Amino acid sequence: MRRIIGGHGDEDTEEHINLTPMLDVVFIMLIFFIVTATFVKEVGLDVNQPDDAPKSEDPNKKSIVVRITNRDRIMIAQRDVDWRSVRANIERLHAENPEAPVVIQPHPDSQTGTMIHVMDSARLAGVFNVSLASN
Repeated sequence: MRRIIGGHGDEDTEEHINLTPMLDVVFIMLIFFIVTATFVKEVGLDVNQPDDAPKSEDPNKKSIVVRITNRDRIMIAQRDVDWRSVRANIERLHAENPEAPVVIQPHPDSQTGTMIHVMDSARLAGVFNVSLASN
């Protein structure tokens, strides 16, 4: 019987792929991405929404309601008011009821400048409890 030196014989040898180095590389990449990942904290405001339960309101404490229409007309106590006399009207109503807050109801189509003018007028009139409400 002849023997072949360095050749392939009739042996049934199965060749396997060694996956260990590939798994090592995958784990090293995983550790690299975990270590280098930056965890971003989103910047935002915490808003406390009011409770749905209606509050018991004092009938003597009425709000000074200022409505702004879609054409930037200012209405105080169901009267059309010129933008130059907003402060005087708020001062008058504030003198009648010093505890009353000012509630501004701007229309969604109104300009922001009109709302800011009403807020500034209320502050100049001495009312610092100013809030916004939807129409």
